[in-house]
Amino acid sequence: MSHISRPVKAVNTPSRGDPPHGDKRSERWRGHRQARRAEFVEATVRAIGHHGAEVGMDDIAAEAGVSKPVLYRHFSDKGDLYLAVGEWGTDLLMQRIGPTLDESGSIHQRIRRIVSAYLGVIEEYPELYRFVVRRNFADRPVQTDPVTTEKTVIANSLSRLLGEYMRALELDSGGVEAWSHGLVGMVQASGDWWLDRQSMSREDLTDYLTRIIWFAIDGVLRSGGIVIDPDEPLELGPDLRAVTGEGAEDVGEQAHRG
Repeated sequence: MSHISRPVKAVNTPSRGDPPHGDKRSERWRGHRQARRAEFVEATVRAIGHHGAEVGMDDIAAEAGVSKPVLYRHFSDKGDLYLAVGEWGTDLLMQRIGPTLDESGSIHQRIRRIVSAYLGVIEEYPELYRFVVRRNFADRPVQTDPVTTEKTVIANSLSRLLGEYMRALELDSGGVEAWSHGLVGMVQASGDWWLDRQSMSREDLTDYLTRIIWFAIDGVLRSGGIVIDPDEPLELGPDLRAVTGEGAEDVGEQAHRG
């Protein structure tokens, strides 16, 4: 009997670097869920803008164009959605404030830009700010406090900046972290008051807070025998020396020691 060969069916064997088909589908599904969550968070932010900090799930579902059961397929409960919105707000703040920490200019200018950026966000999203701060929406205690997270992120960024200045000026930087958290807390408390009272313009409040923060910095510098003009450029070069418009100078030549 003659042997009849059968055609061999080609089998696509995945290379070592390729994930199995099941993993690819899982990865696509995970990406889809993340994208949908992001869409629902943005819909929640819009609903808060329309309905205020006391927004309900019905309002959010209507804004998103879905039913409440669909929302709950992507968020375990209202607390989960609350935390996601808080994270969105923190990311927004850092998008606005982060660049101001790296911009050049005088100490006065840099302080003012940071304060103005923060007040600008809460002025643009007042109901979102109240939604996050009041925590009324979450239907259970949440382990993460978005407000504390926000303050910590900003304070840590400020600590790095102030620490560089203090070390460049040969001053003790040990208290910079506590100092930074205190400054951030003061600005936040002033922002709370301002949103409720609106008894002065944002520009005026920015000016007041800028002066208060500078006076605190000035006091610390003077205690170390250093006097600096807050309106003169004071930049830190790679070698941690003060760099002015005239070129690189030793800190002792730019700052007057008492």
